[in-house]
Amino acid sequence: MSVRLLLASQSASRRRLLSAAAVPFETVDAGVDEDAIKAGLDDEGVSARDLADALSEWKAKKPSMRNPTDLVLGCDQTLELDDGSRIDKVETRDEAAALLMRMGGRSHKLHSAAVIAQGGEPIWRHIESVTLQMRPLSPAFIDHYLDLDWENCRWCVGCYRIEGPGAQLFARITGSLFAVQGLPLLPLLDYLRVRSILPA
Repeated sequence: MSVRLLLASQSASRRRLLSAAAVPFETVDAGVDEDAIKAGLDDEGVSARDLADALSEWKAKKPSMRNPTDLVLGCDQTLELDDGSRIDKVETRDEAAALLMRMGGRSHKLHSAAVIAQGGEPIWRHIESVTLQMRPLSPAFIDHYLDLDWENCRWCVGCYRIEGPGAQLFARITGSLFAVQGLPLLPLLDYLRVRSILPA
């Protein structure tokens, strides 16, 4: 029986990255209470980087118990400002505008984590961190930007999609654009070749 790659994510960006790279995969529901896991890890004082890793592991492990022979890929991203404070998803457009004003002119780090589990156990993991320098943003620009992309960027931590109008927010990015879009793609492709999901 052939081994499948199962993506435990509903992210359109992650599905697009895998499809564009010609990776065969199917999607599954991660079936985890992300907010409850975050709350517990926050109580333990876990760093933004380790939080992304832990959430990815939870998302991979649970579906892999239901599909024990397959490889289940769980992914997550976290953002932290230059003062170390973590950025979470916003609920409203007003919160998005306030967050973008706070982030404007400052740098932040995006941690993109991926974990593959098989039979309920993590067997591969990778975390890629990217430094993004946001340019100073005027209230008028923020309003214009949210007019353009609010319905898409509202689901993104940091309120931007780098593959869309969100590119206009930045002065400099140091690191992988794949990671910014949701996956440490090149290390993942390397592992999938090792496991014969992709030809070597």
